[in-house]
Amino acid sequence: MRTHVMTQLRTLEAESVHIFREVAAEMQRPCLLFSGGKDSIVMLNIARKAFAPARIPFPVMHIDTNRNFPEVIAYRDRWIEQLGLKLVVASVQDAIDRGLVREEPNGSRNRIQTQVLLEAVERHKFDALFGGGRRDEEKARAKERVFSFRDEFGQWDPKNQRPEIWNLYNGRVHSGESIRAFPLSNWTELDIWSYIAGEEIEIPDLYLAAEREVIERGGMLFAVNEFVPLRPGETAHTRKVRYRTIGDANLTAAVESDTETVAMIVDEVAAVRIT
Repeated sequence: MRTHVMTQLRTLEAESVHIFREVAAEMQRPCLLFSGGKDSIVMLNIARKAFAPARIPFPVMHIDTNRNFPEVIAYRDRWIEQLGLKLVVASVQDAIDRGLVREEPNGSRNRIQTQVLLEAVERHKFDALFGGGRRDEEKARAKERVFSFRDEFGQWDPKNQRPEIWNLYNGRVHSGESIRAFPLSNWTELDIWSYIAGEEIEIPDLYLAAEREVIERGGMLFAVNEFVPLRPGETAHTRKVRYRTIGDANLTAAVESDTETVAMIVDEVAAVRIT
């Protein structure tokens, strides 16, 4: 009898495909969270494979902080149009204008995204959200189940999670409850970039090193843009930088780098000791 040995990435991909199909089969109204970052890019690509040749059978949702890099929004829109998907945009700025949330003095909109997300889940009656969280990122995510249960208030209680034996998942929820499904739970950052390289997936140019106009604040380099204007006494300089992660343009710092290709990113990530 012939045997077939799968590579590490193909094993991870097969697991993720199974999770997508399991959620689609068990839940009534799933949705995929998409930010335009590397993890959600891989997640969307695997979702496409999981249901090919049909279209992805659920919408994509972006929690728009209105502080995004323009390159990320353009990238998001290209993918949505190319795959023929329904895009749900939940605007943080709209929530601020309506008084639902209050912007923090430091300009960060990360914390207030949660309320905007919960409102969108309630409005669209989503009972499952696909997220790109990985267990290698931090301790809090390390103890997340693949199917992470949320109560009717959108709260996560680590003591109120279901057992996951092998690849058996329990998606049963009552009205108002939901799950967060994490198809990339067992992936690492190196796995993500190796997969992007192997699949030749297009990524936002921000991940690649290029000459960019930046200013230095607090020992970090920030690109000069509409969200990061020059302050009195500051001078912009042109440096070759890239972004290891993509977040809000006013808070995400770049790093000096000569990494101009995805293959070079793989080598760079493989050499570092932190994720």
